[in-house]
Amino acid sequence: MAGKKEVEDILEKYSKKLEERFGDLSGFSRQYKQFKEERLRKSSTLYEKLCNFSEKIIKINVGTNKKNKLLESISRTGLNITPEGATTFAFFSGIFFIFIGILVFFLSLFLGEFMFVVPFILILLGVVFIKLLLEKPNRIASQLRLKIEDQMVLCILYVVMYMRHTSNLEHAVKFAAQNLNAPLSDDLKKIIWDVEAGRYTTIRESLDTYLESWRGYHNDFINSFHLIESSLFEPSEGRRVEILEKSLENMLQGTHERMMHYSQELIDPITNLYMLGIILPILGLVILPMLGAFIGVEWYWIAFFYNLVLPILVYSLGLSILEKRPSGESDATEVQGKTFEKYSRLNFLGISVDPLLVAIPLLVILVFIGLIPIFFDHSSFGYKMEGGERQGPFGIVALLLSLAVPFGIALGLSIYYKLKTKNLMKIRGNAKELEKEFSGSLFQLGNRIEDGLPAELAFSKVAEVMRGTNTGDFFSLVAYNIRNLGMGIRDAIFNPKAGALVKYPSRIIKSSMEILIEGSKRGPKIVAHSLMSVSSYMSNVHKVNERLKDLLSDVISSLKGQINFLTPIIAGIVVGIGNTITSVVVGLGPALSGGGGGEEAIFGINTGVLQEIFPLSKVIPPYFFQLVVGIYLVEITIIMTIFANYIENGVDKLNQQYMLGKNLFKSVTFYIIIAFVVTIILYYMAKGVMGISTGSF
Repeated sequence: MAGKKEVEDILEKYSKKLEERFGDLSGFSRQYKQFKEERLRKSSTLYEKLCNFSEKIIKINVGTNKKNKLLESISRTGLNITPEGATTFAFFSGIFFIFIGILVFFLSLFLGEFMFVVPFILILLGVVFIKLLLEKPNRIASQLRLKIEDQMVLCILYVVMYMRHTSNLEHAVKFAAQNLNAPLSDDLKKIIWDVEAGRYTTIRESLDTYLESWRGYHNDFINSFHLIESSLFEPSEGRRVEILEKSLENMLQGTHERMMHYSQELIDPITNLYMLGIILPILGLVILPMLGAFIGVEWYWIAFFYNLVLPILVYSLGLSILEKRPSGESDATEVQGKTFEKYSRLNFLGISVDPLLVAIPLLVILVFIGLIPIFFDHSSFGYKMEGGERQGPFGIVALLLSLAVPFGIALGLSIYYKLKTKNLMKIRGNAKELEKEFSGSLFQLGNRIEDGLPAELAFSKVAEVMRGTNTGDFFSLVAYNIRNLGMGIRDAIFNPKAGALVKYPSRIIKSSMEILIEGSKRGPKIVAHSLMSVSSYMSNVHKVNERLKDLLSDVISSLKGQINFLTPIIAGIVVGIGNTITSVVVGLGPALSGGGGGEEAIFGINTGVLQEIFPLSKVIPPYFFQLVVGIYLVEITIIMTIFANYIENGVDKLNQQYMLGKNLFKSVTFYIIIAFVVTIILYYMAKGVMGISTGSF
């Protein structure tokens, strides 16, 4: 036992020395185990269960080309399904709605009430479901690919940064995996995991197999990694560094060219999406009041199409545009963990409050106000009796109250996202400012260390020079932790409670500091050269990213104008016109008869015929018409904001939520103002021309 204890002590002693020299090598092995357990533990989603269940009932064969594409997508996403199962479930779902639509059509004929619109919508929905579900695995794979592509520039940057001072591919891939987010970090972990598991003998073999899966999708990424691999065989240090720099330059240049072509090709698809998905549907709503009067389309079927089917179609059409977006800048500035939990909550009288507790009561109150005309039969709401049944509400007061429903939904979501992201965006804004300045300050830090100044003192010296800037604050915090709290450099930067990165959550800065820590183990010259190289890399990446934003600026400004200005105006005018048309239709009989109740009107038109042509039961009340338009505007604002954010920033959920908070409030508030003003103006114009009483409206 004593001998065993001595062996364990010796192993522990030298493990600690190796850890100090090369970093924590065992921690990554633990990550492999955790990563493997997570993959094996992954529970099936509802979609996977439905696909597998459908395949057991009946198996629909798939063509070779489609099957190969589905197999590739299923393999990439890790879905536990087969191409036959996905295809069978898609047809089952679509056929169900088509069958219901046909059944409703024949039942309406049997009952003597011909129905066309409802069966048509159900059959159309079935066809849409088949189309969407057939492509679902490919769409999931495409979305995953987009997320990974947005991290590729950073991946190459991290690998090059590490190999600049340590020519070890396995450790460089490990370094990139530790500093990237999922899903690319998971792929890199699996590359090393496959070597540890014995599937491949070398890291190059495992990496090359993974790179081949990107053949035809992102050749620049493949070529850059091959250049990195070739640097391992260069005997000359200068030549090795030159090849590493060439790999990053190749990645940045390829990204720039791909984004340039994308920005040129983006204008027409975005214009088509806006016209087909927003302008034409909203303008089409103008004729619906008359259409409802002639063929009897109920408002809830219009709501079903405009508030469910159409948003799904617009979103699907938009996804096809986003799928063509090349990789760009993946936001390396992240706010997560305890910092996210702390600053995503509202501080009210010293108590941490979830923003939902503020947003939900406002939403409920405003929506309740908007629903009052449904529950209360007040004379100002314009209810009318026809055949012993209450019809309406047709009054202008009911219409104006209905504006509270979309406003309540938009305000609730807006306040929730604003309160949730306000502090987080401030933290990230400081980190972004720090990133802009950091390349220059890193160069200064490298110079100080090269002059022989210890890294601990170099931080305080650079902090004095950079006083009053975010970089100065960051370095001052590091120096304070070292001097006053007695921390080492690693703790002063990375400590989860007091480390400088807590206030500046940036992966670029974090990885730069990791390079500093790694380089310090190999001497001041290595540290200095590493920091200067990182400074150069960061400057180049920043220039390319600024150029990418410039290329997309026209499309982004156009999208923002559509979201905040054009769409609300059109929707507001449509509501005002729709209310006027409906009010004229409802009040046409009394207006022509002069209120005398006779059969013959003053223009020779029989009012009984008019009532048969425009029965109140078939007229869509302006109240419900506005609800359809208002809710559709909220949905379209959300969808277009997601698209605009992704085109500009890639996968950036924090900025997406922040933009939703801003755009929802602006767009819907503007819509309500326009709808209110246009409705009032047209109401009094119609009243003055036709002499219709207020009660008729």
